[in-house]
Amino acid sequence: MARHVVVRTVRSKIGVTFGICAVLAGITWLVFGQTVAHQFVTYDDPQYVYENASVAAGLSPESVLWAFTHTVGGNWHPLTVISHMLDCQLYGLKPAGHHFTNVLLHTIAVILLFLVLRRMTGTLWQSAFVAALFAIHPLHVESVAWISERKDVLSAVFFMLTLAGYVRYVSTLSLKS
Repeated sequence: MARHVVVRTVRSKIGVTFGICAVLAGITWLVFGQTVAHQFVTYDDPQYVYENASVAAGLSPESVLWAFTHTVGGNWHPLTVISHMLDCQLYGLKPAGHHFTNVLLHTIAVILLFLVLRRMTGTLWQSAFVAALFAIHPLHVESVAWISERKDVLSAVFFMLTLAGYVRYVSTLSLKS
């Protein structure tokens, strides 16, 4: 009796991975996409964004220098400040755009987590499950829904990129391709 061997092609593996990434993005936007309709929060958002003349003016060489030489709300986080400046450049002082950026950054972190876990463990569905939990976990509500918490979603993206770089280094035992 002949045995049937299922051979997965590279194309089908990429298709499944792409599909999982799309589903992860979809559930992230399903849960957090509604924040795009929200307004600024009057707690820290004025200080970080719309009442901060240096941030609200958008990106310029002077504003980037300002971001690296000043604190906002007692915090020195120039990349966060620059990301707020970029939002002001792109969207003005409309909160929808700023919320969109937070949800987009969280979505990127979720997809990167899935891809990194898949590479680390070699498991597809377990990695997707963990990334899905990360995507919709209630602890992320403040980070995604509050514009002033941009530092957290940025940190998540950069952490996932760092983890991916480390996994790549360990798997190839070099910094080169």
